[in-house]
Amino acid sequence: MSLHRIGALTLRQFYLFRGSPARNLALFTWVTVDIVLWGFISRYLNSVALPGLNFVPLLLGPVLLWDFMVRVMTGVSTAFFEDVWSRNFLNIFATPLTIPEYVSGIVITGIATSVLALLAMILLATLAFGFSFFAYGLMLAPFLLVLFLLGITLGILGSSIVLRMGPPAEWLVWPIPALLSPFAGVFYPLSTLPGWMRFFSRLLPASYVFEGMRAVIANGKVSAGMLLLGGCLAVAYLLLASWFFARIYRYAVRTGLIARYSAETMN
Repeated sequence: MSLHRIGALTLRQFYLFRGSPARNLALFTWVTVDIVLWGFISRYLNSVALPGLNFVPLLLGPVLLWDFMVRVMTGVSTAFFEDVWSRNFLNIFATPLTIPEYVSGIVITGIATSVLALLAMILLATLAFGFSFFAYGLMLAPFLLVLFLLGITLGILGSSIVLRMGPPAEWLVWPIPALLSPFAGVFYPLSTLPGWMRFFSRLLPASYVFEGMRAVIANGKVSAGMLLLGGCLAVAYLLLASWFFARIYRYAVRTGLIARYSAETMN
């Protein structure tokens, strides 16, 4: 892979954000709404709960990390959609750019935008609601890593869906986090779910993260083996999603479906 070409893709996305205030506003709007909404819900629950029970780390922390995962997915998907919206996809692959280089470029873009959103969420949650990441200790790093890998996987998967089914399939991508959240156990233990839902939850890396977060808050420790299993699932899914994207791209080129992304056919 060429670092020069990967850097060029990343720089292009930087220019897009620098020249578009609307893109920058959208990057922070939804995370701000979520933090404010759940922050006040947590504060209200604290006012009616038994003394000593703090809902801020129990609710606001998971919301913050789930939004981080969604921002990673959105960053990766949007970087791909920019080429679809601008009808530039064929131009990109008319260059010597390879699939690994292209995927690496959109992933780096997703990393950059999600880190900015995460810093904004932490700052808002800390200043407005007294939330502290120190409540999770050193386990915060593996929590973020697993969700980060899952976000990249979902972003690549969403891009693959649009590449295979065409630009209108974009509307199938955005609901994915909402469809997964009941199985991830973001706000409640997995033990509250029926058996068939728990089966699918165990296949979702995020479920190990949020179960681990609740364990840290409850007794200060978490099962390293369970968290390692979540990390292994996240890595496996990332490799599978990357393979799937490359396979879909080769299929689109071979069958001529990629022509749907040209300016002429999108008019």
